[in-house]
Amino acid sequence: MSATKMNGAESLVRTLIDGGIEVCFTNPGTSEMHFCAALDRVPGLRCVLGLFEGVVTGAADGYGRMRDFPSATLLHTGPGLGNGLANLHNARKARSPVVNIVGEHATYHIRHDAPLTSDIEGIAAPVSDWVKTSRNAEEVSRDGAQAIAEARKTPGRIATLILPADTAWNEASSGATVPSVPNPETVNSNALDECVRVLRSGEPVMLLLGNKGLRAGALEWAGRIAKHSGAVLHSESSAARTERGAGRVGVTRIPYVVDQALEVTRPFKHLILAGAKAPVAFFAYPGKPSLLMPEECRIHKLVGPEHDIEDGLRQLAEAVGAKNIEPERQELRRPEPIRGALTRDAIGASIGNLLPENAVVCDESITAGRNFHTFTSGCPPHDWLYGTGGAIGRVLPEATGAAVACPDRKILCLSGDGSAMYTLQSLWTQAREKLDVTTVIFANRSYAILHGELLNVGAVPGLNTRTMFDLENPSLDWVQMANGMGVEAAMADTAETFHRALEKGLNSKGPFLIEARI
Repeated sequence: MSATKMNGAESLVRTLIDGGIEVCFTNPGTSEMHFCAALDRVPGLRCVLGLFEGVVTGAADGYGRMRDFPSATLLHTGPGLGNGLANLHNARKARSPVVNIVGEHATYHIRHDAPLTSDIEGIAAPVSDWVKTSRNAEEVSRDGAQAIAEARKTPGRIATLILPADTAWNEASSGATVPSVPNPETVNSNALDECVRVLRSGEPVMLLLGNKGLRAGALEWAGRIAKHSGAVLHSESSAARTERGAGRVGVTRIPYVVDQALEVTRPFKHLILAGAKAPVAFFAYPGKPSLLMPEECRIHKLVGPEHDIEDGLRQLAEAVGAKNIEPERQELRRPEPIRGALTRDAIGASIGNLLPENAVVCDESITAGRNFHTFTSGCPPHDWLYGTGGAIGRVLPEATGAAVACPDRKILCLSGDGSAMYTLQSLWTQAREKLDVTTVIFANRSYAILHGELLNVGAVPGLNTRTMFDLENPSLDWVQMANGMGVEAAMADTAETFHRALEKGLNSKGPFLIEARI
């Protein structure tokens, strides 16, 4: 890159563009004005505004999951970063690559403790894999280049670059080149030998897949291993992205509910991990274990998320003699629509009946959608994105980012009404950007999962509990809220009206919302 005079903000924008960053999800403030101005002077970076920082960071998560490449965010000082923390937490758990840029006061202004002064590095550290504050304008481009490299490291990382205002407006000489990114680790020979021995032992084995082990290519090798050895395939419960559907190797999730999960894992003497960790309960419950597996079950790690998971599974398949085995594949089949009351099964049947090929399903239906996999496993090939960090309010932003990443694919967004209220501003961004997202809101007027969790800990609901868990008095009107943000919407309270509304949404371009009153 030639040594052209520019300010630090412009050098950073040039570095981002030269480093392959195409999109910046933004909610800027005063400290970021020079960066905003640089975006006008240097063409090539698409800016997508979110009206809340949780929308910005959640969209970056969805984009990273679908592109396997980072976008940038632009957030305003510590409070702006704080507003985006929950979805950065989710993104980190999903191993999504994100270059997270946070504006800061000018270096000489920080000591005066102005109202927005905060410990940005301290706020960023728990949700970041790499944090750096640029010290001067000459460092900005090099720090930006390093942030891109850090975000791109396998399996995907959150890199937070803090940009003091004077480092953005002072003069810098040039941009910088992104350092080379190391290849993912390869499977350890001792781990490979151990897994071969286990598969040949004749004892029951579960092969638990996670991260990029749930992509179609890795599933092919896992399917060969399972067909040859008798091992049973499962995926981690919180899977960031699963490539599934007809013609692909199917895999069943470990259930969320502790007792159901323990029943699934009970028969197994060995657990081989490929990109996943040993299954753990979301929460602790009185008298129940934290690890969702028998005490006598032995754990064997083939590869972790930091490895080339597909290659590890390929080597294991070859080592056990399964290289040329034809795996079991999911057959093409669709359920018939259900008539009558609008039940969870009726919704699942309509999704399975109508889901288009190559769709991306972003799922935060939580309680309502636990059986949707049964109805959709035989649909044409598609991707399914689940929550990984447990912080609710991720799915509307995630769908927004996925739609920006994949403009040629239909995005189906499934959300409970309580979760969607956290980041409903995403609908405005979808309307503004004309994103092809069909959103289904499961309007049960409650935090339904909390009613179940209360029973799980042995408590009996009372008046105060219902007041905290129920979303009534007044009830939410999702059609009006969607219309107010420029999104066409419909209400469905029967299986037939839901099916017609979903058919309309999936067969039209642009954002569309269905309030499903269940």
